[in-house]
Amino acid sequence: MDRDEAVTVYFIGAGPGAADLITLRGQRLIAASQVCLYAGSLVPQELLAQCPPGAEKVNTARLSLDEIIERILAADRAGKDIARLHSGDPSLFSAVAEQVRRLEHAGVRYEIVPGVPAFAAAAAALGRELTVPGVGQTVVLTRIAVDATAMPPGEELDALARTGTTLVLHLAVGHMDKVVGALLPHYGSDCPVAVVAFASRPDEVIVRGTLRTIADAVMERDIRRTAVIIVGRVLAAEGFPDSYLYSAARSRATH
Repeated sequence: MDRDEAVTVYFIGAGPGAADLITLRGQRLIAASQVCLYAGSLVPQELLAQCPPGAEKVNTARLSLDEIIERILAADRAGKDIARLHSGDPSLFSAVAEQVRRLEHAGVRYEIVPGVPAFAAAAAALGRELTVPGVGQTVVLTRIAVDATAMPPGEELDALARTGTTLVLHLAVGHMDKVVGALLPHYGSDCPVAVVAFASRPDEVIVRGTLRTIADAVMERDIRRTAVIIVGRVLAAEGFPDSYLYSAARSRATH
């Protein structure tokens, strides 16, 4: 590549696990980038196999943020495009924000390519829509602050639970007792809960229950990581009204 041409870092959402749950754009960019930095075991090997011959592949699982940025800057100085693969979608819990901040400071061009988020794959595995007419129309995507950066004021789990909306928790399955304790007063012990581990992968595991039973069920299946927790009445919704979207009243009104 001519060094005068723009070099780009592509932050690519690699999807929730299945190699074919990636966008065509993401797949094309992986195949065209001379350097690929990927998030350890969270990115399937089938995607890495699509890198061009001779591409440099860097597992970032044990690298610090500064080390990752230095790898990116070195590739940029060498005139190489970089595919930076993140599991799921880069807009959620991906640490892309701090990488982008450093690249902007260094004057390095970048582009973010969306991917299929883990919560979408989990909902698909459950065969459920997370926004059901008359039952739940709001979904909160969050996590907890154990073994992680502190939550901003007002975003603690107990505060979010007071909304009564459908909750999707990432990075929390290892602390089910804490999750259940925070949610019980607001959702009730009979509220449906589902935990989906390794969504979309061959080793996918689904555990269903209620706030009263889910902690024991998760412990019994020994689920400790790479899982999404979904809490809300939408998981067991029955007898709800049809949405206005396809109603006869709407159809007549549009003609």
